[in-house]
Amino acid sequence: CRAGSKTLWCFGDDEAQLEEYAWYAENSGRQTHPVAQKKPNAYGLYDMHGNLWELCWDWKETYPSNSVTDPVGPRHGSYRIERGGSWDTCASVCRSTLRHFTSPGDLTSTAGFRVCGVYPKSQVIDK
Repeated sequence: CRAGSKTLWCFGDDEAQLEEYAWYAENSGRQTHPVAQKKPNAYGLYDMHGNLWELCWDWKETYPSNSVTDPVGPRHGSYRIERGGSWDTCASVCRSTLRHFTSPGDLTSTAGFRVCGVYPKSQVIDK
């Protein structure tokens, strides 16, 4: 999601720019949207902010007090991490560092998972 940045969102800290990158409560019309309708992050990944919460491989765990890079959490747990916000969340919830959690069996219309491949927008297939 961060694509090498250290800012609130992949594009910087200016919330006014989020509309160019994300479907969220302010612009989504309360629904999901096809992938790649907004700008990608610096790594070419679309919809890393908003549209759907991304279910992650990580199980919920409190971060250690020291600085860590790409923590993966415990091997087992009760709750999976979700990131990125969704079509029904406010801008601050869509920021790069926010973690949310959910029980794997409690999936909703606001969560999904990412099958990732990086393609130019002209090659994205929307079905």
